[in-house]
Amino acid sequence: MVMVGGSTRMPQVQRAVGGFFGREPLNNLNPDEVVALGAAIQANQLAGNDASGDLLLLDVIPLSLGIETMGGLVERIVHRNETIPTAKAQDFTTYQDGQTAMALHVVQGERDLVTDCRSLARFELRGIPPMAAGAARIRVTFTVDADGLLSVSAREQASGVEARIDVKPSYGLTDEQVAKMLQDSFATAEQDIRTRALVESRVDGERLILATRSALAADAGLLSADERVRIDAAMEHLARAVREAADAAAIEAASKALAQATEGFAAARMNHGIQQALAGRNVETL
Repeated sequence: MVMVGGSTRMPQVQRAVGGFFGREPLNNLNPDEVVALGAAIQANQLAGNDASGDLLLLDVIPLSLGIETMGGLVERIVHRNETIPTAKAQDFTTYQDGQTAMALHVVQGERDLVTDCRSLARFELRGIPPMAAGAARIRVTFTVDADGLLSVSAREQASGVEARIDVKPSYGLTDEQVAKMLQDSFATAEQDIRTRALVESRVDGERLILATRSALAADAGLLSADERVRIDAAMEHLARAVREAADAAAIEAASKALAQATEGFAAARMNHGIQQALAGRNVETL
């Protein structure tokens, strides 16, 4: 802790600060000049000079940066206390078959739900080639420069379509607000873990239902009447669990039951696909 400002010369102020943080403050610097000296040293380094001796000044990101994913969850890409400048990237994919656009919501904070974090910006990536859910690869890159300016880009790897946006994460955020966001994340850590597990299980369950319905729409004729009844019942059970269950374990159990009910169907679809691919061909042409 560095004492800044003329009033910090008072012993009572120094004792109060030391008692609050549980350690003695650093008060052997001129409190009227310390900020200006630090700014000068930082400017000297940014200018490419190396006249600061053994001093090493590192700017860090005070709060994590990420994007919103399905279910209103936050996927953190740049974590707090990461030194800047920095660049981090992560791959994401589409949720539905034939999806040609993706909405990206950039957020800041340490909580697991978007509603508990700070919204920074929104933009869209359009022109994604239509393909099966999960087949597209969208690389989202976060770049923070030496001035703290955040640039977020999203690029679909196969087609090259790209979108980007620039934002200043620290704009309008006071030190007190940063501290409160950190304190809230520490106080709610256990609850956030449980909430995230529940939401993730719901998203996975919904994705499994969508995939099963898509498969039935394409190849329901491969099933017997009894098999179709069992799959429909398992889907209904999972859908109910996604809507009503209050813990992740119940949804995961329903998802496992649906996966088991569709094992035979998946094998039949694979065999049918192989048969279609090999129809009219002989060994010599393979």
